[in-house]
Amino acid sequence: MASANITPTEYIQHHITNMVYGRLPAGYERHDGTVLEEQTWALAHDAAEIKAMGFMSVNVDTMGWSLLLGLVFAGVFYWGAKKAHTGVPRGMLSFVEMMVEFADHSVKESFHGHSKLIAPLALTIFCWVFLMNFMDLLPVDWLPLAAQLIGQHALGMDPHHVYFKVVPTTDPNITFAMSISVFILIVFYSIKIKGVGGFIAELTLQPFSSNNKLVQALFILPNLVLEGVSLLAKPVSLALRLFGNLYAGELIFILIAMLGLWGLPANFVWAVFHILIIILQAFIFMMLTIVYLSMAASHH
Repeated sequence: MASANITPTEYIQHHITNMVYGRLPAGYERHDGTVLEEQTWALAHDAAEIKAMGFMSVNVDTMGWSLLLGLVFAGVFYWGAKKAHTGVPRGMLSFVEMMVEFADHSVKESFHGHSKLIAPLALTIFCWVFLMNFMDLLPVDWLPLAAQLIGQHALGMDPHHVYFKVVPTTDPNITFAMSISVFILIVFYSIKIKGVGGFIAELTLQPFSSNNKLVQALFILPNLVLEGVSLLAKPVSLALRLFGNLYAGELIFILIAMLGLWGLPANFVWAVFHILIIILQAFIFMMLTIVYLSMAASHH
């Protein structure tokens, strides 16, 4: 995709822009000068069209890759479950059993409640996030270039207007969707274990407390603010940590790719180091999820 016809800024901007499908409003003037007579669903051709679509849009590449990688994970582990036996596992089956034991061990060490959901959830989070992160190790131009060729020959689109990001975790929509799901589970377990009254009391009766009822009543508002911020910070920190690390890694790969053949040694070194990052970020997301759910299931 690198070309002498585009500037470095345009090259970077093209790589970090999603393929967006959304609804353009009536009366909107498109990139080619045509004016829409009615609301129209279409692929965005530039940043202005993406902005005009607003909330009524979908990042096609993010959704496609995340669902595909989720199906890969589900398919491999479903196969492992069907093929499991009492003998010594070999090959892929050995890997599947190792990952299941790893997730189970992590949950037993960190989750102090009782739930059949947490271990499968931990396994899903680690493997799914790892697979999405792993896409960052593919050469940055291969899949976007393939998308451009398909868009040009199959859809008749200008290649410069075909955007294609391949790392779902560099899209905050995905990282926040996962972290909000974890947040919903945190609230669910808090209410399930402690009841609605216990959950509200946890937010309003600590960290400041007093035996004097009047003083305790005065503490309710500051306690609610402090505990509310602490509660809301959990999904935000989960999402931004994963997004920030992978987005930064992707940008470095793009910058190295701009060096051409001279960048191959640097690309190799960064790829080796980045393997640690993609594994670590998947592990951190999994462990923080387990710890947050353990805190939610604990009585104070």
